[in-house]
Amino acid sequence: MAFLSQFGDFIVQFSNWIWDTPMLILLMGGGLLLFIYSGFVPFTGLGHALKVVRGKYDENLPGQISSRQALSAAIAATVGLGNISGVAIAINMGGPGAIFWMWMSAFVGMATKYFSCSLAIMYRGKDSAGEVQGGPMYVIEEGMVKNGAHLRFCFR
Repeated sequence: MAFLSQFGDFIVQFSNWIWDTPMLILLMGGGLLLFIYSGFVPFTGLGHALKVVRGKYDENLPGQISSRQALSAAIAATVGLGNISGVAIAINMGGPGAIFWMWMSAFVGMATKYFSCSLAIMYRGKDSAGEVQGGPMYVIEEGMVKNGAHLRFCFR
C-alpha cells in the first residue's frame, strides 16, 4: 500500500512539473516556430479566407459540403463549451493578464491548427462506401508510414 501512495505522489509531482514550464515551451515555442515557418499565414491568408466563407469558390469545388459548412464544422470541433468556460475561469484565476496570454496562444494556435488541417487534407482516404474521409488516423496511416506504426493503435 505504501508503494501505491509513493507512486501516486510521483505521478502528481510529475504532472505538476510537466504542465508548468516544459509544456509552455513546447506549446508556445512549437506554435511560434510553425507561425514563423508558415509565413504568418493567419494574417496573410485572411482575405482569401473571407472570400471562401462568403462562398466565392463553392461552385468550383467538388464535395459533399460547401466551404461554409466545412468551416462551421471545423469551428465547432475547435471551439467548444470547454473553451468558452475556460476563458471565464482563466480571467477569474489569472486576472486581466490572462487575456494577454490567451491572445498569444491564439496566434500560435492558429498556425498549429493550419498545419494540422493541411495534413488532414493532404492525407485523406476513402472508406468502404467510397466516401472521402480524413483526420489524424489517415495522417498516421498515409503520412507516417515508417515512423507512425506504433501510433496507429490510438485511432483504431
